[in-house]
Formats: sequence, C-alpha cells, structure tokens
Amino acid sequence: MTDTKICKKGCDHDTSHRENEQRCGRGSFWMHDPDLIFSELKLKAGEFFLDMGCGPGDYSIWASKIVGNSGMVYALDKWQELIDNLTEKADLEGIKNIKGMVSDIARPLPIEESCIDVYFISTVLHSLDLAKDSDVIFSEIHRVLKPDGRLAIVECKKEEMSFGPPLHMRLSPEELENLIAKYGFEKINLVDLGYNYMIQFRKSYQK
Repeated sequence: MTDTKICKKGCDHDTSHRENEQRCGRGSFWMHDPDLIFSELKLKAGEFFLDMGCGPGDYSIWASKIVGNSGMVYALDKWQELIDNLTEKADLEGIKNIKGMVSDIARPLPIEESCIDVYFISTVLHSLDLAKDSDVIFSEIHRVLKPDGRLAIVECKKEEMSFGPPLHMRLSPEELENLIAKYGFEKINLVDLGYNYMIQFRKSYQK
C-alpha cells in the first residue's frame, strides 16, 4: 500500500478506492526516481528504516541495500499476503536485513520505543480516516522514532488527475504540516516528485 497506487481493478468511488488501495499489491515506486527519494532521505549505513504500508516492498528492498547488514528495515503492512510475498522475494535475493510484519498503522506498532531513524510512509495517509485515527498514528510514529528521527511522507499532489484518488481525498503539504505539527514534529523538507511530493519532518520534542 504505497503511493498513488493505480489498482488494476480501478477505483471510481471513495469506498472502492480505499479498499482497492489497501489490497492492491502494486505500489508507486515505479513512478519516482528512487535515487532522488533516498538522497533526500539521507539514509545511512547502520540506520533503522521503517516502511509503513510497504505493499510489494520496493522501497524496503532499496533501503536494505543502503543500511546494510549493520542496519535494519522493518516492512509493515496490514495484509499477510503482501508480507509473505516480500519475505519470499527477500529470501530469493539473499537479503537478510528486512523484517516483514503484519501491522495496522491505526493501532499500536510492534516496534520498540526510540529505535527508528526514518519512518517512511508512501501514499497511505489519504486512504485513512485521519479525523478518527490521527492521535494513534502520529503518537506511535513519535514513540518509535529516535530523538533525532525523521518522518517522510509521500503523497499525491492535491490536483485533479486521471488516476489515483479523487481530489477531495488528497492531502496538500500544508494540510499535513498543520495536522502533524501538534504531535511533536517540525517540517524540514519538501520535494516535488512529479505526480506526488515528499514532505519530511523531524521529531522536535518529547511528548
């Protein structure tokens, strides 16, 4: 479940779009320049990377090669089949530093406190009920990040497009910044990715 997922079944209505995005195994990785994304993330060897809503795991696999055996990638998704597929792919490629786990972003995470350097979430937030789940989502992100940890969010631009979520479901960078700031984060970066954007935050204080 990542960025502007163009699900094969199509997503004409809010409900079907949310359901298809959650079950669709095709992510948005192919839409972006991964070198640009990871250069902006400034991920380093030995760091711990969390890919929430990892889907097919393309971002997780790319990150695993950067953090190396001294680091770790936690790949989380709410669908067991996606985690199983990613685990099998990692095994076939001989990747040892990806830990796949079934987890719902709107529930407490199976991750220890203050152990993540970069929490990455690609086109997941627009498909959630943030009015209901924001407190859990961002409090948990704050909890698992290290004191100097970063939150990186890829989202669909708030523009009319012939694919992806309808306009009213899309989140602008300003909306995200206004929402997230109260949970102990400050904006540090905004990058144009074409159809999407990536906005980064730093953990700014202890809650």
